[in-house]
Amino acid sequence: MGWLNDVLKRNSELESLFDLDLINETHHRAYLKQMALETNINFIGRTISQSDFRIMNDGKRQINDWHYLLNVRPNTDQTAADFWQDFIYKLIDENEVLVILTDNNDLLIADDFDRIEYAVYSDVFQNVTVKDYTFKRSFRMDEVIHLTYNNKKLAKFMDGMFKDYGDLFSRMIEISMRNHQIRGTVGIEASGKLDPEQQSKLQNFIDKLFYSFRKNTVALVPKLKGFDYNEVAHGDNKGQSIEEVTKLKRSLIDDVANILGIPNALIHGELSEYETSMKAYVKFCIAPLIKKITDELNAKLIDKNDYLKGDRIEVRGVTEKSAIDNANNADKMVASGAWSRNDVREKFGDERVDDPRMDEYVITKNYQTLDELEGGENQ
Repeated sequence: MGWLNDVLKRNSELESLFDLDLINETHHRAYLKQMALETNINFIGRTISQSDFRIMNDGKRQINDWHYLLNVRPNTDQTAADFWQDFIYKLIDENEVLVILTDNNDLLIADDFDRIEYAVYSDVFQNVTVKDYTFKRSFRMDEVIHLTYNNKKLAKFMDGMFKDYGDLFSRMIEISMRNHQIRGTVGIEASGKLDPEQQSKLQNFIDKLFYSFRKNTVALVPKLKGFDYNEVAHGDNKGQSIEEVTKLKRSLIDDVANILGIPNALIHGELSEYETSMKAYVKFCIAPLIKKITDELNAKLIDKNDYLKGDRIEVRGVTEKSAIDNANNADKMVASGAWSRNDVREKFGDERVDDPRMDEYVITKNYQTLDELEGGENQ
């Protein structure tokens, strides 16, 4: 810095100009991690929120309080769709989710809690907090709905890779904005050293000048003697920085999607591979989550003896195929005699019809029963 001090001493006018505010710094926050998580987790959450939770007793659907809580309104502040989307987001983002049932029969998702683990007895949850309220009582494991995601790979990726990618993303944004920045120089004729009052007036004029350039479509500035503005960069640099930023964002979204089991073509809305991607998405991403939720609900809401008698909680509406889109396959399933019409209805997510004829097995194009077919052959 010695040479700069010498220059400033020789030119007092230049020294006063170094105090002017000519640079507007912009700091960029690395939001890349949150964007990748939000894109993928919300995609899964929207899918699960379309589920239909059925309480089955002896093969028939029961319309009771649990049906209302799981499918209509779990609590006073959320609809079922909002509840399950929030449920999935917390499960994947925080690797576990806790749901409690209050004395008012509301299902609430806990924002914070302490888990006390035991080797023989049930684990206990203490300091359960929902929004700004902390429950004074404790909850045993058999009193709550608790799921863990157990995806250590996702947690390690988030903690490690995003630190480097966040820095890289910020640097790429800075380069991109610098390439498209309008830069200029201001020449000022000064016969003597600028006093604070003159310096303040000059600063205000420069601020108004550049504000007019930034905000107005047409900017007219008076040309003053001794004041010369020269633009050295027009901001029309069309480098590859924008494309590189877009590729980096897409790459991270794809990496998170691969960990969660979401096909890349599906998350980006590429319709050319929609059918194949949807099958893989349902099989490797949604079906395991549905299995986790179903097992937990059956374990906590249905008694062991009732479960052994056939009572179930089923989650439908997501993993089943459309009966309309697969009408030909449904016809072959019935015509081959391998499934009854009620079996086919169940496979496509519809409820069984309480009619003995719907449980009969038919064969051939005439849809005859096996007894009718054998009787016809004997005649």
